Amino acid sequence: MPAGPGSNASRGVLNRVLSLIERVGNTLPDPAVLFLILAVLVIGLSGVAAWTGIAGVHPGTGQSIQPRSLLSLPGLHWILASMVTNFTSFAPLGTVLVSLLGIGIAEHSGLIGACMRGLVLAAPRRLLTLVIVFSGIMSNTASEVGYVLLVPLAAVIFKTAGRNPLAGLAAGFAGVSGGYSANLLLGTIDPLLAGLSQEAAHIVDPEYRVNPACNYLFMVVSTFLITAVGTWVTERIVEPRLGPWQGSDGDEGQETAAVQPLTPRERRGLLWALAAAGLFAAFLLAGTVPAAGYLRDPATGDLLHSPFMSGIVAFIFLGGGLCGLAYGVGAGTIRNDRDAIKGMSKSMSTMGHYLVLVFFAAQFVAYFNWTHLGLLLAVKGADVLRTSGLGGIPLMLSFVVLAAAINLLIGSASAKWAVMAPVFIPMFMLLGYAPELVQAAYRVGDSCTNIISPMMSYFALIIAFFQRYDPRAGIGTLVATMLPYSIVFLIAWSLLLIVWISAGWPLGF
Repeated sequence: MPAGPGSNASRGVLNRVLSLIERVGNTLPDPAVLFLILAVLVIGLSGVAAWTGIAGVHPGTGQSIQPRSLLSLPGLHWILASMVTNFTSFAPLGTVLVSLLGIGIAEHSGLIGACMRGLVLAAPRRLLTLVIVFSGIMSNTASEVGYVLLVPLAAVIFKTAGRNPLAGLAAGFAGVSGGYSANLLLGTIDPLLAGLSQEAAHIVDPEYRVNPACNYLFMVVSTFLITAVGTWVTERIVEPRLGPWQGSDGDEGQETAAVQPLTPRERRGLLWALAAAGLFAAFLLAGTVPAAGYLRDPATGDLLHSPFMSGIVAFIFLGGGLCGLAYGVGAGTIRNDRDAIKGMSKSMSTMGHYLVLVFFAAQFVAYFNWTHLGLLLAVKGADVLRTSGLGGIPLMLSFVVLAAAINLLIGSASAKWAVMAPVFIPMFMLLGYAPELVQAAYRVGDSCTNIISPMMSYFALIIAFFQRYDPRAGIGTLVATMLPYSIVFLIAWSLLLIVWISAGWPLGF
């Protein structure tokens, strides 16, 4: 068996600390119930605020801000009349569902799984770690597929290469979960977070729009940063600490399986998908590169405010759907229209809990907006931050650390942002910081501690993968292994954010 990392005493202390975090986190209600509680709390606070007569002055318009009570007859009427529209007009709802329809075809056809297997299996041995971390980051385009496919595959590949499979697991998990907000492609998380940011920005500016690609440039550079840093941590810290693999194929409880190469059908499917991607890219380039391109603004020729930028979600749907269909037809995994619809339906069937969560989150955000509590809190909080004397970089770094800490107790990225965005985005907007920057800072903090958070939804699955190679592994083993990634990711990513802010570079579009 592989040598256990760390002394028994240190592991005991770590386990006790992590058990405490796990118990505290488990006492929190389901995120949907959490938003219901918060909505009820806003109702009560609106009545208290209206009774006390607290008020503020909007720094932009100079107008007085008065709280509106939901514990009044007009408030009751508004709650009843707006319940449906609060839900149906909630910005992240439609964007996430539409994106998933296309991604669902690509995942159901086997395109995403084949791409990851082909990329990892074709990697030279000296680049094996780098390719696994990079593949993990890229797998986030299709949500959870990286956890269930790439992480165990990475362990088998490391073992086949004569390396410690636990190091392979760690590298794959670090890419998939620690690099959750880095990617070269837009995924479902981008329109989801942008929608929540836009709803929060409307507290200060009802006309503000947050594009799903608003952090794209920052995330592209982050992809290469996290790939390099994750590779370095694996090969210089984690793998030496774990030591050489001492198990054998005959060990009880161990699973060994040959890594199957891509079949001729899968290769043919990938060629068809590549051709479809090339045609789709040509369509986008023809519409955006020429000054009079058909995807630019017809009146001004502008690209930043154009059908191309406002249609990002549609392009995610079309790109995923077309490439998935092409792969499925070429590989034989999609034989008729029913197979394609089945993939779309399967992606929707996983969204039941999300729809329930969104219903209550939408009510909470709408109540926060209507009562003016969000705006009042933003004005008062901005005044406190302004008098604190902290500049932009210390404020953003403090926010990164706060997001990283909260992530240890609430696993869902969308649930955390739905709670934090209505408070912090208006607050920072009144200090002159764009919602896109606040969202980028949140994504950095949220991603870095995913890999050590017992509240992360796939944490138990990763422990089960660890136990296939080390039956003694538990929460402490996993966190002790992943903690170096979390610390180094947080430092490196924060430094990148500092450089970005200092240089004044655009975060995205």
